[in-house]
Amino acid sequence: MSNYTVERIKVATPDKVELMTKVFKPNEEIKDNLVVVLVHPYSILGGRQALLKGIASGLAQNGHRAVTFDMRGVGESTGRASLTGFAEVKDVIAVCNWVSEHLDSHRILLVGSSAGAPIAGSAVDQIEQVVGYVSLGYPFGMMASILFGRHHKAILQSSKPKLFVMGTRDGFTSVKQLNNKLNSAAGRNEIHLMEEVSHFEMEGPAYDAEMVKLILKFISSL
Repeated sequence: MSNYTVERIKVATPDKVELMTKVFKPNEEIKDNLVVVLVHPYSILGGRQALLKGIASGLAQNGHRAVTFDMRGVGESTGRASLTGFAEVKDVIAVCNWVSEHLDSHRILLVGSSAGAPIAGSAVDQIEQVVGYVSLGYPFGMMASILFGRHHKAILQSSKPKLFVMGTRDGFTSVKQLNNKLNSAAGRNEIHLMEEVSHFEMEGPAYDAEMVKLILKFISSL
């Protein structure tokens, strides 16, 4: 028997998209009123909230409420996925606003996985309740920047605390590219490198427990 419960709800965006959302709640005492909102990888390449279940459940088992959702055009969510992820920024903002109102939380940690990282990053400073940001494999590289390059500025200019987790064998971004981007970033920026781990390996369930540990450590510093 698991020590957390999952509640399914639908969150509406201002442009009338309905997002299938799951709230992972600890059965035992909730540690604080911070809620972790997780943003899944690129919808067009099969990204969906189910990929984040392991991390969300791990956070709930450690006393933190976590929220996952299918962005527009994915699973049971309505609307259409966009190529560059700018429509999906509205989805992140809508879910965070719902969390703030319905889960009575004034502190949100945004976590973005792969292409979910630039999408979440563009929302960080548009949501007052967001107190920190974690990127799991941000695609800063040249090819990925064709799609997501216009998202970079928002997160790099944010003064909110940020953690960037990346595998040293990430095929989209090199360690040098990551360091170069963060050299000019505002605020507190931390890097955690996963040695000899590729982009898609890090997205897989084998690394969920490690991602949970890193997120919990970052939460304790906020």
